[in-house]
Amino acid sequence: MPVQIPDDSDFSSFKDQCLSADGWTSRYNKGGVTVWCRDQESSTVQKLKMRIVCKDVMAETLYDVLHDTSYRKKWDTNMIDTYDIGRLTVNADVGYYSWKCPSPLKNRDFVTMRSWLPLGNDFLIINYSVKHPQHPPKKDYVRAVSLLTGYLIQSNGAAGSTLYYLTQVDPRGSLPKWVVNRVSQFVAPKAMRKIYKASLKYPEWKRKHNPSLKPWMFPEQNTLPCINVSELTLQRADSLENIDESSVSEEKTNHSDDEET
Repeated sequence: MPVQIPDDSDFSSFKDQCLSADGWTSRYNKGGVTVWCRDQESSTVQKLKMRIVCKDVMAETLYDVLHDTSYRKKWDTNMIDTYDIGRLTVNADVGYYSWKCPSPLKNRDFVTMRSWLPLGNDFLIINYSVKHPQHPPKKDYVRAVSLLTGYLIQSNGAAGSTLYYLTQVDPRGSLPKWVVNRVSQFVAPKAMRKIYKASLKYPEWKRKHNPSLKPWMFPEQNTLPCINVSELTLQRADSLENIDESSVSEEKTNHSDDEET
């Protein structure tokens, strides 16, 4: 399958999904965070949408935090590794991300094409999984598939901003029901609050760490090697190993310290 770099209509469609209530069921609403889910034909591929109102955080700051991989290593404690592979255009690149799953579930990783677009008071970042010939699946990870994942940040003026996160991921594994429930009831809200807290601290951190370096805003600063889109193919889930972890009980898992309340 050929890979296509998102155009304006793709960003517009993503924004509509973030703002629309049709077909979404609220699963969590507490402390300024709302989580919705959408029933899918596949029980393993869940579509989740989250929203958090970020008082005292400007939309531009949130946008910087979500782009800044150096800072992500400071606040995203579930992340194992992340790095940029190469750039496609001034607002599209390819990157790698891996994250910890509660033991004994296997850790997951992704290779995704990411695109971004600032639109007045809106800032959008979207990604989906691709195959890159030099970054095949690793033996110690399950290569998961992002069908569509992204962020919509909307400015609320001087009052701050609102962050939406929408994700549809195939974990490439038959996960137990408790994992799916835990994600919507606990992991997702925790992740949204973590981004908010990280954004409050970002301006001070950035002042001490290359304050003028923002290649997502200034393409001339981007030193990544160029990739031609023809080098990439769409990552199809059915070409990857699908493991059965449905029998793993919650009692046997070790949740990271970061996940505990």
